[in-house]
This record gives sequence, structure tokens and C-alpha cells, in this order.
Amino acid sequence: MFPRSRKPSIAFAAALLGASLLFTGCSAATAPEAAPSAVAEQTERTVTTEQGEVTVPAVPQRVVVLNYALAGYLYDLDVPVVGTTSEDFDHEPEFSELWGEGPKENNTEFITWGMDGFDLEGVLELEPDLILAGGLGLPNGLAAKSYDQLSQIAPTVIVGKDLATWQDQFAFIADDVLGRSTDFEDRVTAYDDRVAEVKAAIDVPATPASVLTITSDGTPYLLFEDAGLPQELEALGFTAAPLVQEHNLEPYNPGGDMATLSTEQVGQLLADVPTLFITGFNTDTTDVATLAENPVWSGTRAFAEGHAYDLPYWTVRGDYDKALALLDIIEEQFS
Repeated sequence: MFPRSRKPSIAFAAALLGASLLFTGCSAATAPEAAPSAVAEQTERTVTTEQGEVTVPAVPQRVVVLNYALAGYLYDLDVPVVGTTSEDFDHEPEFSELWGEGPKENNTEFITWGMDGFDLEGVLELEPDLILAGGLGLPNGLAAKSYDQLSQIAPTVIVGKDLATWQDQFAFIADDVLGRSTDFEDRVTAYDDRVAEVKAAIDVPATPASVLTITSDGTPYLLFEDAGLPQELEALGFTAAPLVQEHNLEPYNPGGDMATLSTEQVGQLLADVPTLFITGFNTDTTDVATLAENPVWSGTRAFAEGHAYDLPYWTVRGDYDKALALLDIIEEQFS
């Protein structure tokens, strides 16, 4: 299913929202008395976020997810997702194979988005009863920027960028938002058991290690060592090189989890890092063999000693399903 073709029209969406609010206000004058608080407690939950307390449905039926990297958690818990953004706004949208039949069963639609924000008209037309946004990277900043408008459409929960691992994100969504802590705990137990199994089966090369994602034009981005994929690898014994911390590197976008490196920085910062993991940026744009033809990369220790390794692009934005799939890859590479 393809994204809605229109570009975001905030003015139009605001007009629709205003009309909706006006109608709601008029109806309130003749509406019957509110149900007892006991009923509200059974049908609603209060979630504490950076934006304040948000009242959400206890069992949401129409969820819009404004970060592709967060949608998998909802599919894992069989929560109906009626709309989500594409993985990247510069590529043809497609659903992750790891989501199984979830998108088809939910008739999930793609919502157009870009550097200027989300298609608010598209969100409004899907009539969500809950909007889940935020997470890591650009989607977090866009969600914070449009929070007031999104909140007029439906209760909006922004997953804080301080939740840097999939475990943190999944726990917040499953427990705080949905009240399903047991489901989360069962999945984490299964994952931890698999981590122990893989860690015991592999031979870890020299560490510390760094992870980079490379765009189609060859621009390298260094992933922050305290979040995401570097932390997943650290749990398996690949100690993360503290380059971001030591060199005070800034994210390429506010709230992001990776820093742009110049050619000079590649030669300086990565020169003596013994192990490197290379991924594409939102698609498989390059690989170790291609980079090895460039003296900037071939001159680093990891490339010279044969300890530069390819990983699929999707490992950069991990969730529960991707984390399990990553374990299979690492086990195959290093056993």
C-alpha cells in the first residue's frame, strides 16, 4: 500500500480540527451526565510523558504510529495499527517482513512525512483513538514540533528519546501505555535466553567496536555508543568504543543518535578502532568490500586486519523482532 500522495497541509488540517472541536463543544451542552469514574478507570489509562499526563484508551482500537521503528511493538502485541510512516521518506515504502501478516490484517496505511513534518490530513482521516510518536532520530523532533496539532486529533504519546534501547521503548509502550507488562516480560525473558545462547557460541574479535551507517553518496554517520545497535552488540561482548563521548560529537539532527563524520574524521577517529560494523542508511547502500577500495577506509585498523563486518541497514533502528533477527546474524558471522 502506498503513502497518501498529498503533501502535509497544516492549514487544512487545522480547519478540520477546529470544526471538530466546535462540534464537540456544541454537543457538550446537551450531552448526558458523564459516566461514573469507575467506568472511566476501566476504559482509560493515564500516561506520564515529557509533555505531561496523557489520557489514552485502555484498549486502543485505531492506532497511528508516527515512527516506523515503533510500529513493530504494536504488531507484536496485536494492537490494531491503522497507519504508520514509511521507514524513510526518500524511498518506496514497504512493510517489514518481520511484522508478518499484521499490516495486512490491520489494513495499515502509510502516512506521508518529510523534513517539514507529517501529513496531518492523512492522520485525521484515519480517525485514530491513539497516536504514538517519538522514538529516536528525526521523527522525535517532528513529533515534538507538531504535538499540539496531533493532540487535537487524538491522545498523543511521544516516546522519549531518552529511551535509547528497544527494551526501554517496548517497556514504556507495553506497560505505561497499554498496561501489558506481563507480555513484555515474557518477550524479554525469551530474548535474554537467546542472547546468552549466542554469546556462548561466538568468538568476539578485538574490541572496542564502532558502528557506522553509510548513505548512498558515501557520507558516514557514527552511531552513538550509548544507544541502539551499539548497545545490542555490547550485550554480546562487543564493547562499544566511546568516540562520541571522548570527542564531544553532536547529532546531525536534534534528538538524533548518530553524528556525521568527515573524511578527515574517518581517518582520525576510526584509525585505531579494532572492529567496525558497517550498515547502509535506510537501505543497503554499500558494503565492506566496496568501502575497502577507498584508501580512507582501507587504511583503518579494522579494515586492514579484516575486522570490518557488514550488517543489514535495518539493524540500526532495532525493535524486538529485529533484535532477535540480529542475534541470528551475529551467531552465523562469529561462530
